[in-house]
Amino acid sequence: MMLTRDHARQVVGVLQRELLTPYGLRTLAPGDPRYQGRYEGDPATRDARYHQGVAWRWLIGPFVTANLKVSRRSAAARRQVEAWRRPLRDHLGQAGLGQISELFDGDPPHTPRGCIAQAWSVAELLRSISECGTLTVRPGAAPGGESR
Repeated sequence: MMLTRDHARQVVGVLQRELLTPYGLRTLAPGDPRYQGRYEGDPATRDARYHQGVAWRWLIGPFVTANLKVSRRSAAARRQVEAWRRPLRDHLGQAGLGQISELFDGDPPHTPRGCIAQAWSVAELLRSISECGTLTVRPGAAPGGESR
C-alpha cells in the first residue's frame, strides 16, 4: 500500500532528522540503545556494527527520490539535494581518488570506512543527479561536456 502524501512527508522528515548525515543515511538512529556510531575494532566487532548506525552512501539515492516526490520536485527541494551532495566533492579525494567509500561512521566526523570504492554508492549518486535533472549523458562526450 502506498503512503498518503502527508504520511510520506512525515516519513521523509523523520529520515532527515534521525538518519541523514553529510555522507548518507544511518542504518539506525543515534537514540536507539543498539546504536553503534563508529565502524571500528576487530572483524567480529565491525561485523556486529555493520547495520547498527553506520551511514551508507547508497541509501541517499532512495532518500532523494522520496524527498523529491513529497516536495513535488520543487526548485527548493532540488537545491537541497544539491547541498546534500556537496560533502562528496571533498570525499572524492579522501579515501580512493575519484571514488566513494562503502560506508561512513554514523558519528562525526563521519570517517569513511569499508572498501574505498563502492559501485552502488557511485551509481546512486549518479542516479540522484540524473533524477534532479542536473546530469545529461551524451554518447561520445568527454568530461566537461565537450565532444571528443
